[in-house]
Amino acid sequence: MGKVYIVGAGPGDPDLITLKAHKAIQQADVILYDRLVNQEILAHAKPEAELIYCGKLPNHHTMRQEAINEALVAHAKEGNVVVRLKGGDPFVFGRGGEEIECLAEHGILYEVVPGITSGIAAAAYAGIPVTHREFSSNVAFVTGHYQKDEHFEEKWEALATGIDTLVIYMGVKNVAKVQRLLLKNGRDPETPAAFIHWGTTTRQKTTCCTVATLSETVEKEGIEHPSLIVVGDVVHFHQKLNWFEPALIEK
Repeated sequence: MGKVYIVGAGPGDPDLITLKAHKAIQQADVILYDRLVNQEILAHAKPEAELIYCGKLPNHHTMRQEAINEALVAHAKEGNVVVRLKGGDPFVFGRGGEEIECLAEHGILYEVVPGITSGIAAAAYAGIPVTHREFSSNVAFVTGHYQKDEHFEEKWEALATGIDTLVIYMGVKNVAKVQRLLLKNGRDPETPAAFIHWGTTTRQKTTCCTVATLSETVEKEGIEHPSLIVVGDVVHFHQKLNWFEPALIEK
């Protein structure tokens, strides 16, 4: 029987991968990796390792989650060291919990290697501190992916005004719903917001707006997935502390 490592590859910058993740990749016989994993990270795999692409686009999955789970189990039962390589952190909207549930049910040995999630890293690279002693004493990581059976709208009653900084994953497609729920539940329309596209990579682009102009900004600027949305007064710091994107321009 082999072993499966559920590994967070970090937010995109290959230098942000952890040492433990690097070691797991080096010893893997099989690596199942996602679309947002930087290809440079795969270069650390041994030459004979089998690389399996499991990329997912909105509304289009190369491999469905059930097939991924089955592949992890099958390769481990063949005696392989298997790495499931996921962008960001496997337990922050990464479905890592579902995967280890399946492994546990089949008696497969597994280990979870946390990664740096884009909700912290992309904001940091845009010069936006998600917490700040004077402006934000709390932060919530939220999915913008709309699921009717998850009481999506009711949860936003608390999120709209109860949280200083909202970091919204997978929110571009449903930005109109997010905007409507924020405004409906009392968030100040002039609250600053930002879209961070391909955060921590050389393709990073940050676009600032307000809650009142979220939908308009997506349409006007052509903002696409993958983009993180940050809502809160801390977004004001982008203009002053944006250290990463100007460096790219200077290069």
